[in-house]
Amino acid sequence: MIRLQFDQATALLTLDRGGARNALPIAAWDAITDAAASVAISDTRVLIVESAMPGIFSAGADLSEFPALIADPALRTRFRLAMARGIEALAALPIPVIAAVDGGCFGAAVALTLACDIVVAADAALFATTPAKLGIGYPASDVARLRARVGAGQAARMLFTGDRIDADEAMRIGLVHCRASDAPEQARAMAATICTNDPDAVRLLKSILRDPAASAHDQAFEDAFGSPGFAQRLDAFLGGKR
Repeated sequence: MIRLQFDQATALLTLDRGGARNALPIAAWDAITDAAASVAISDTRVLIVESAMPGIFSAGADLSEFPALIADPALRTRFRLAMARGIEALAALPIPVIAAVDGGCFGAAVALTLACDIVVAADAALFATTPAKLGIGYPASDVARLRARVGAGQAARMLFTGDRIDADEAMRIGLVHCRASDAPEQARAMAATICTNDPDAVRLLKSILRDPAASAHDQAFEDAFGSPGFAQRLDAFLGGKR
C-alpha cells in the first residue's frame, strides 16, 4: 500500500493500492508513520508524496473499515490516532515535502496533502472534504491546517458542502500551490531545484516557516554566516562575478 524509495537526495513515498483507489486503511497510516521515520534519519533533502495509479491520488480513509467503528469505540480511537500519527509524521519532517496530486484527492487524503509544504496539482486533480456527507467530523488538527491553508470561509465551504473543486479552483483558494499537466514530473523538477540549494539553509527556512516566533531563529540566522556551506557558496558566487 505504501512504498518508500530513495533516489539520490530525493525520497518517494508512493500510495500504491490501485484496486481500492488508494483508500488508506489503518495499516496504511501506520506505514506512512514508519516511512516518515525512515526519511527523517536519512540524508534525503526532499520527500515527494505521489500515487502509483494515474487518475487518482487517494479516495481517503478506507470506508470498508468504517462499519466496525460503529460498535467498537476502541477501534475508533485506534483509527483516529493512526491517522493523526501518519499526518503529523509528514508535517514534522525537517525537509520539504511535496505532494503530487493527479486525479481525485478526497476526505482524509486532503488532510494528507495539508501536511505537505507544497502541493502540485495536475489538470485532472479534484479535491473534496466529505465527512459531513458521511455524518462524521474531521479531526481538529486537520481542520486547523485547512483553515490555515485556505482561510476560514473557504474551509467552511469545503467542509460544510463536501463539494468537489477542480485544480483551477484549488489553486485560486490556495489549497494547492502549483498547476502542471504532469504533477509528478513537476514535483521532481521542483525537488531537483531544491536539492541544488544548501540543505542546512533549507531546513532552517522550513523551521522558520513552521514556527516564525521561535526564539532560536535569530541566533540560527546569525550562525549560518559562519557555516562552511555559506563560505563555499559565497566564494563560488563571487568567483563567478569576477
